[in-house]
Amino acid sequence: MKRTIAIEAQRIFRQHKGGMDVVILEIIRELQELDKVNQYYILVAPGPDRCLEETGNFRIIELPGSFYPLWEQFTLIRALRSIRPDLLHCTSNTAPILWRGRMLLTLHDIIFLEKSAGKGASRYQWMGRIYRRWLIPLLLRRDFPLITVSQAEKTRISDRLGINTDRIHVVYNACSAHFSPRECTPEERTARGMPPEYFLVLGNTDPRKNVSGVLQAYTLYLKSSKHPRPLVITGLTAQTLETFLPLQDREAVRPHILLPGYVPWRDLPWWYSGAIASLYMSFREGFGIPILESMACGTPVLTSAVSSMPEVAGPGGLLADPSQPEDIAGWMLRLEEQPELRTFQQDYGLRRAQEFSWNRSAQEILKMYLRED
Repeated sequence: MKRTIAIEAQRIFRQHKGGMDVVILEIIRELQELDKVNQYYILVAPGPDRCLEETGNFRIIELPGSFYPLWEQFTLIRALRSIRPDLLHCTSNTAPILWRGRMLLTLHDIIFLEKSAGKGASRYQWMGRIYRRWLIPLLLRRDFPLITVSQAEKTRISDRLGINTDRIHVVYNACSAHFSPRECTPEERTARGMPPEYFLVLGNTDPRKNVSGVLQAYTLYLKSSKHPRPLVITGLTAQTLETFLPLQDREAVRPHILLPGYVPWRDLPWWYSGAIASLYMSFREGFGIPILESMACGTPVLTSAVSSMPEVAGPGGLLADPSQPEDIAGWMLRLEEQPELRTFQQDYGLRRAQEFSWNRSAQEILKMYLRED
């Protein structure tokens, strides 16, 4: 029987996409190839990046409004009452509380419920976390299925919220085919502002991303390295960096740090590929897509031995304690001094990244869409 499926994808047309936006965008693109029968309505807010096109059975409906709670709780509800879908899939941790139709929610993580959430956040991010903290416990009183993105997060959701694990389905993320090894000529490196070799960090002001811990580790690394490589931190300003660097280390460390600013998604494969290694030393993640992106570009990854990151990195991944700068610095020195370790990790990472697929993820979600209750 032909079904009508509504997918909430409010933010996918915005210029600077978050991880949840990238996930549902990739899933929808795969669904367009997999399912030519059922009718889909993709519900979005207007934005400058028209990154998705309609196909025969996929219609995009733009709903005005930028303040997310009002858009989700009122504007979305009005559209759903007109569409009358057989299923609503809400894709970004929240859902309309007054919707009483069949529903599926992707709960990527519950970091917003945890004590450290909100530190260093902007006013907009802080308000979003308050909204989710209020909404999710109310929503989950209803018995609809949940998707999350790792076994580690499934366990955390079940333990924290008292939800039966049978209700929670793990659908792994992946990374786009856009991420692959890239060769840069010296001229191209110069044009992009890339040094010959470097360690790469995707910068973020959220304390759980542990930029300060990486900087402490880098300070220790500089004291021991015979041929120190620069540290490239994307997404941070010089002013923000000053808040992370201890005063006593600034004069010695700051000259070795490069801040390219915001690096567009389309350029990231070159920055990954040019790095001696990427450092993803977060304290807490629901998944960790940058781990796979780096691996897919043939770049060794050093990541955290906590949360979901060992699950993503796999049995051959390089893991360090994110709370121990000495541990991180030790692995940086090994990666610098042992070319055979780098070669092994490059080969391992390329194989590991291929174990994750957006097509496979979309197939699992499609089965949930078409499941008979």
